[in-house]
Amino acid sequence: MRRNLALPNSMAELDKVRASCKAMVKRRAATSGGMSLIPIPGVDIAGDVAMLLQLIPAINQKFGLTPEQIEELDTRHKVLIYAMAKKVGGDLVGRAITQPLVVAALKKVAKRMAIKQVLKYVPFAGQAAAVALSVTAMMYLGNAHVDACYEIAGEAIKK
Repeated sequence: MRRNLALPNSMAELDKVRASCKAMVKRRAATSGGMSLIPIPGVDIAGDVAMLLQLIPAINQKFGLTPEQIEELDTRHKVLIYAMAKKVGGDLVGRAITQPLVVAALKKVAKRMAIKQVLKYVPFAGQAAAVALSVTAMMYLGNAHVDACYEIAGEAIKK
């Protein structure tokens, strides 16, 4: 097998990548929470989309799962990675990340996002709830992607 240098080679290395990515998600979630305090409609959602357009490819890259990195693998491993991505619901693994893909991912948490938009105009308690919802939504999306990448890369290491 022609190993991609960016693809983790052991479970210990993979665990370090996961920890690094989870920390990255946490930082972005905190930023998302801060943006939800801006009282201009849509600014926080636009910010979330922009952050996810950077975050998702960064996570893919750390796990060795960008389209370019996967293309460097042998055919057997390419098939394995794409099959695992489909199995675990890794819709953003091995794909060029575009705004429509990110918007589709945000739609998974759309109800929370809609509530956040309303709550941020309620003084104090509403703003706190909007921040909490924003952080929760970003953590959910980011960590779900990290977990999918971890499972896919882990399976590739085992094979």
